[in-house]
Order: sequence, then structure tokens, then C-alpha cells
Amino acid sequence: MASIGVIGLGYWGPNLLRNIVANRRSGKIVICDKDPGRLSKVSERFPACETTLEAEDVFKDPTIDAVIIATSVSSHYPLAMKAMQAGKHVFVEKPFAEDTEKAEEMVKYAEDNGLVTMVGHTFLFSPPVLKIKEILDNKELGEVRFITSTRVNLGLHQKDVSVIWDLAPHDFSMLFYWLDEEPDFVEAFGHDYVLNGIPDVAFINLGFPSGATANVQVAWLAPSKLRKTVIVGSRKMLIYDDTEPYEKIKIFDKGVDILEPKTFGEYQLSYRTGDIISPQIDSFEPLHSEMEEFLRCVETGATPRTSGRSGMGVVKALETADKSLCAKLER
Repeated sequence: MASIGVIGLGYWGPNLLRNIVANRRSGKIVICDKDPGRLSKVSERFPACETTLEAEDVFKDPTIDAVIIATSVSSHYPLAMKAMQAGKHVFVEKPFAEDTEKAEEMVKYAEDNGLVTMVGHTFLFSPPVLKIKEILDNKELGEVRFITSTRVNLGLHQKDVSVIWDLAPHDFSMLFYWLDEEPDFVEAFGHDYVLNGIPDVAFINLGFPSGATANVQVAWLAPSKLRKTVIVGSRKMLIYDDTEPYEKIKIFDKGVDILEPKTFGEYQLSYRTGDIISPQIDSFEPLHSEMEEFLRCVETGATPRTSGRSGMGVVKALETADKSLCAKLER
């Protein structure tokens, strides 16, 4: 069993902690937060956990094998590096780091020292996302031509990062996982309508080496919550709506084919409309699966599905998109 330190008990940390406490692979657990009131409140829920206000106490504890970091983005790099320098494996909430340079340094240090790094891209452990990966790998849709994704809601505005850094990590991680590749083209356009200098709406275009293209729309300004992805393949099409309670995935047997020309220069298009199928999807909590993966990799040294290296690819795309957007706002 692995002994775990959990640093950061704000919005997401307690959810990670709940699944660590319930996991049979975990042993001793130390929880840490610089807010005494927050630490005390979480400690009441999980009385078996040891507590400390200082992250250094976690790093110095020789019995702790791995550290989970669920703090602000700007603190990911310093905390993860200190943990690894103390010989601990690390799980870092998304995004992995605040820029590509820091992410590269974290990955290199971990690989040079035989340490596991994992990023909290929880969607890659959710049943619908895993089902879509299976569908794409089986070529049920044919070759992927383009993907559009919408992730919008009213709020919550962040004070230190743009909407790209807040929401796009979800979509980027899923896209790169589904396509098994990272983009070679990233461009974004958007605006800072509410807080000056903090973009709250962005439209991001991505191109991939395979020829697939994608558009990701993220916004904190929308009348309702939308979490929808459309994948268009050469044979079929798919819609993934994460807000749907039951049929989250629908596969459409729709497409268009070019018929053989009868005369020189003549062509005809054949439009196909067939069945709509909603595949059966497994039911389990993604966070439980995510924490199981981390603890298993800590025990075995295996590479996690959402490794630090994959997280670095997401950070690179986020940074490129954000720079593209900000450059246009400065004009």
C-alpha cells in the first residue's frame, strides 16, 4: 500500500481525498492546507488522516510515497518539483503547469529519476469518453474529418487565468486522447467582455498531422450550460452531450459519397441517412478510476493514461492558444 500526501483542500481536493481514503491501495494519508479552518473542516470528515498546515512537512516525511497537488495553477510547478526532489511520485490537477517550459522540466526530472507523474484530466476516465475512444479505434466512424466542441456556462470568472486555461484543458485532453496525436496548428480568437485583460470567451481552431481539424468554443458567458462534442467521420457521425442524463452518445449513420461520373467532368453526390444508435455505456465514477490508476502506477511504476508527458502536450496547446488570443486583443 502507498502512503499519500494531499496538498490543497479547496474545491477539488476533498473529492480526490474521498477516493483516496476509499481505495484499498492507500495506506497512511496526510492532508495539508494553509487555511486552518478548511483543514479542520476536511479533517472532521476524514478523521483517520493526519493533518499539517505546511507542505514542507509532507515533503520531509520519509514514509510518504506520493503527493497529490490540488492547488492554484501557479503553485503546481514549485510544489511538484519539491515533492519529486524529495523522491515522491506526483499527481497534479489540471493544467499540469502554467507554461510549457515548467511542464518540460517537471517531466524531465521525473523521467530522469524514475518517478511517476500524472495529471488530473478526469474526463479521460469517464465512461462516455472511453466508449468514444473505443468507437474511434474500431474505425466505426471511418476516418475522423473534423470535431467541434462547445463548453460554455454563465461563470465562474477567474481572476488570474483566461477561459482557455480554465475550460479548454478538458477538451484538449479528450481530443488528443481520441486522435492519438497532438496538434501542429493552434489559433484562437476571443474577447475579455467582463474583466479587462481576462478573456472570457474563446474560439480555438486546431489542425492535426492526420488531416483532422477541430474547433473548440469555451466561454463563461452563456445563457445555459452546454457540454457538447460533434465528431464527423468519413462513414458516420457522433454527438457526445455530457449534459444528457441517459443517452450521452448518439451515432448517426449519415454521410455523403461521390458517385462515379458518367461523363467527363460530371459528378453526383449521394447523401446517406440511416439509423441513429445510442451505445450502452458503463457506469462508474471517473474519479475512483483515476485515483485507482495513480495508486496502481505508484506501486508498479507503470505509465498512467494521463501522464505528465501527455499533460505537457495539453499545456503546450493551451499556451499557444492563449498567446494567439491575447495577441489579437492587443491589436
